[in-house]
Amino acid sequence: MNTNPSLPPGDSAAQASEVAPDAVSGSRRRYLGWYAGVAAGAALAGGGWAWWRTHPFAEDTESSRAFWDRSFDTPAETTLSMASFKGKPLLLNFWATWCPPCIAELPLLNAFYRENAANGWQVMGIAVDQPSAVRAFMEKMPLDFPVAMAGLGGTDLSRSLGNLGGGLPFTVLFAADGRILHRKIGQLTPENLRQWSQLR
Repeated sequence: MNTNPSLPPGDSAAQASEVAPDAVSGSRRRYLGWYAGVAAGAALAGGGWAWWRTHPFAEDTESSRAFWDRSFDTPAETTLSMASFKGKPLLLNFWATWCPPCIAELPLLNAFYRENAANGWQVMGIAVDQPSAVRAFMEKMPLDFPVAMAGLGGTDLSRSLGNLGGGLPFTVLFAADGRILHRKIGQLTPENLRQWSQLR
C-alpha cells in the first residue's frame, strides 16, 4: 500500500528511494569508519616510512667490515679502495645514470664536496650501472668527488648497508671511524646536508 500521497500508486522505485536515506546513512557511516581506519593506518605507515628513511639503524658489523675491505674500478680505469677513505667522515651516494632523482642531486653533492672538503669531509659516488653508461655520463658531467663503478651488483651492496628495498638514490653517512651515522633513500635536500655536516 502506498503510504505517501505524493507518490503514484505502485511506484516501487520511488518507494524504495523514500527509505533509502536511512540505508545510505548507515552505509555511509560504515564507509566513513572504514575510510578513517585506512587513513589512520596509512598515516602510521607513512610515519614509519619517514622514520625508516633517515633514522640510524643497527649496523651489521660483518657487512660493514667487508665493505671497507672492498675496491672498485673507476671511470678513469683506476682502482678505488674503500680503506683509503677511513679516518674522515664520508658521504656515500648510490646512483645511476637512468635514475632522474639521482642525476638531479649530483650537483648538490658536488657543491657540498667543494664547500666541505677543506673541513675533512669526503664524498664518494657508487654507480649502480653499466660501466660504459657511467663513462659516457661522466664525460658530459664531470664530478669533483670520486666515483666507483659497482655495476648491477651495487644493489646488493646497498642492501648490505641498510637499503632493504634496493631503491635509488641511496645515501649513507659514515663517521670518521667507519660507523654508519645516517642513511636516506630518495633525493637529498640541502637541509639534509646541512644537518649531516654537523655530525662526525
